[in-house]
Amino acid sequence: MDYKPDKTKIAKRIARFFNDGDVVNLGIGLPTLVGNYIPDDVEIILQSENGFTGLGPDPGEGELNPNLVNAGGVPATILPGGCFFDSALSFGIIRGGHLDFTVLGVLEADQAGNLANYMIPGKMVPGMGGAMDLLTGAKKVIAATVHFDKHGKSKMVKTCSLPLTAKGELDYIVTDLGMFEIGDDCFILKEFFAPATPKWISENTEADIVTAPDCREYQF
Repeated sequence: MDYKPDKTKIAKRIARFFNDGDVVNLGIGLPTLVGNYIPDDVEIILQSENGFTGLGPDPGEGELNPNLVNAGGVPATILPGGCFFDSALSFGIIRGGHLDFTVLGVLEADQAGNLANYMIPGKMVPGMGGAMDLLTGAKKVIAATVHFDKHGKSKMVKTCSLPLTAKGELDYIVTDLGMFEIGDDCFILKEFFAPATPKWISENTEADIVTAPDCREYQF
């Protein structure tokens, strides 16, 4: 198979996790794309750790407001009914267990549910941000990442080699090849994204992959 990274597949699939009324935090980078694909018939509350709820899709032409940005400093929109608050309240929401889901980017994720996403030793570290709080505070954690790094190595590994952001907190990982759950010291492939096949995914992933009996091809 000729692999080509596809972040759109990741964002579209994650957007289908949510139900009406869910409170969701989207991490910086790839996870922010999820907000563009929430189904029209599902109403969720997107919370941004820099202090507001009601995060909307990316601003279109003529909607750009330089004073309104998400946690990554990227221009954002706010929906009717949204509100603004200080960092103390924002992290009270996160740490208080009020988030149904958080979606975070990944440097490495391993089959024990550990996640590393904030630093590579020897390189500049912009900071932990709210990642540690989000991983331990949210009811469900979804990792969003392309399947391979720039060197062609899978980001799903047996054991993380990078410093952990949190231990054993990961529930799901969605890559551009499929959707996985964390199993008993393995990743369970629940859905695959064509043209990838379960066999190809397993053969090209460092971690142990178990294909679920009900594994299916996801239709975008």
